[in-house]
Amino acid sequence: MKILTVIGARPQFVKASVVSRAIGKYNLNARQTPIQEILVHTGQHFDDNMSAVFFREMEIPQAQHNLGINNCNQGAMTGRMLEQIESVILNERPDLVLVYGDTNSTLAGALAAAKLNIPVAHVEAGLRSFNKCMPEEINRILTDHVSQWLFCPTETAVKNLTNEGFEVNKNLDKDQEKIFMVGDVMLDAVNYYKSKAQPGEYIDQILKRVPGGFYLSTIHRSENTDDPNRLKNIIESLEIISDQTPVILPLHPRTRAAMEKNGIQAKRIIMVEPLGYFDMISLLSRCIAVFTDSGGLQKEAYFFEKPCVTLRQETEWTELVDSGFNILSGTDVQAILNAESELKKREYDFSLRLYGSGNAGESIIKILVGS
Repeated sequence: MKILTVIGARPQFVKASVVSRAIGKYNLNARQTPIQEILVHTGQHFDDNMSAVFFREMEIPQAQHNLGINNCNQGAMTGRMLEQIESVILNERPDLVLVYGDTNSTLAGALAAAKLNIPVAHVEAGLRSFNKCMPEEINRILTDHVSQWLFCPTETAVKNLTNEGFEVNKNLDKDQEKIFMVGDVMLDAVNYYKSKAQPGEYIDQILKRVPGGFYLSTIHRSENTDDPNRLKNIIESLEIISDQTPVILPLHPRTRAAMEKNGIQAKRIIMVEPLGYFDMISLLSRCIAVFTDSGGLQKEAYFFEKPCVTLRQETEWTELVDSGFNILSGTDVQAILNAESELKKREYDFSLRLYGSGNAGESIIKILVGS
């Protein structure tokens, strides 16, 4: 079996590392023809801190195809990816195409495969924010609707898909679509890498600046970075919060550019360069709480037993909100400050298992091979 895996953004590198490792484990024990994985890196995240460091740290094989597509508007980026991925598929002739999450790389890979009648497997299927102003929401909906295998991380994701008319596949031996509840590959990744993620010299220097504890924050969603008022409100809120509790903010290139363009300054927030996965989970394991607009970091906060404030009006990970681990604040200054006060008051039961048992990668490969 030849699997063509399309990745392009840093969360996808983490997710793909789990399934690639499961493929390697399967090949070691395979009694039949082994799996050949062909990696395609679209280039959506391309510099060392946003890309190469993930491949090094997580022992991901180098991509056989690196398309180098970045710094484009949404339509141009997706279109260029679609064109070039189609050429790769025609050359490689895979048995299926595997995509992750909800980025432009995800949609381009899925569409290119579907138009060539190549089956698509979507890891992290079924997520819905129900906000179609988000590019990610459009990407995930369209990807789900052209996929043959929908690998869901939560029961909520399964419910979303069944509400849209998909059917749950209860017999893994049948070669029919569609929905499989496998758990979250990000949990697999955290379980595997957390013991390896020891803070390096750079993180040690940062931690020396916050001996009494700190909040960890990330801001990168276009809905926040492209709106000067939203971004200004978020930064102002984190500045106020920093008076009492230091805030460490690894600064996404898009966020840095937007701050510079709009004259938004931060004097008290500890802003650092984008970090590799190991450095991020080193900080995550040591922080008090998380303030983010990232989908992945909301879950990782939960995996490390940290409360989270989500700087958006909605989230795909509704079970975190329903269970009290996550507070939706939006971008209003007072709402963010109120959320910080609220998270200090709550009691948390992190023994709940919301995202499976940590074996999603192996479950995915078992299903694909069995199919």
